[in-house]
Amino acid sequence: MKDFFDIVQSRRSTKVYDPAVQISEDKLKELLTIAGKAPSAWNLQQWHFLVFNNEDTQKRLLPLAYNQQQIVDASAVVCVLADLEGYKNIDPVLDPAVEAKEITPELKEILAGQINGAYKRAEYPRDAAILNSSLAAMQFMLAAKADGWDTCPIGGFNGKALMEEFDVSDRYLPTMLITIGKALKEPRATDRLPLEYIVSFAK
Repeated sequence: MKDFFDIVQSRRSTKVYDPAVQISEDKLKELLTIAGKAPSAWNLQQWHFLVFNNEDTQKRLLPLAYNQQQIVDASAVVCVLADLEGYKNIDPVLDPAVEAKEITPELKEILAGQINGAYKRAEYPRDAAILNSSLAAMQFMLAAKADGWDTCPIGGFNGKALMEEFDVSDRYLPTMLITIGKALKEPRATDRLPLEYIVSFAK
């Protein structure tokens, strides 16, 4: 198992993959299970993963991602879908906690009231969906790197066309694609802004 800080330092966006390398469905499920451990507001887990892990679906995805070669050369592609209706997870998430006596039925009702109140705010469903699903996306990429896989997040794709082509419910918002596989070419190292440029301390 690699050191966490080594994983973070060595993870780079890989755009050239070895097309001969396959990733098993079991391995994808394992990594996505770890991704699903990411934190989320009220533990509602406002994400869904649409997986493209075969030649046919990756070829269909290719033009929707503006013909980026990594879409078909990668071992698989994961579309991170942000859940705009996370409040529908109240019962699936909280009922097991009530049954296990981790929370009381009264607390569940209080939490449900908070959640439903938040989702009545016009901006909240989209903001929460993108925020929480992005946490899961980053966790997936770090888990993949820890297991020896390379990844790249992609924002350049036609989300509307993807939803139509693959019959995605309008409950979801496609926020990014993530390619995963084995690098055929060492990813380019990129610099980062100096700390004083991105950090300030409140006074």
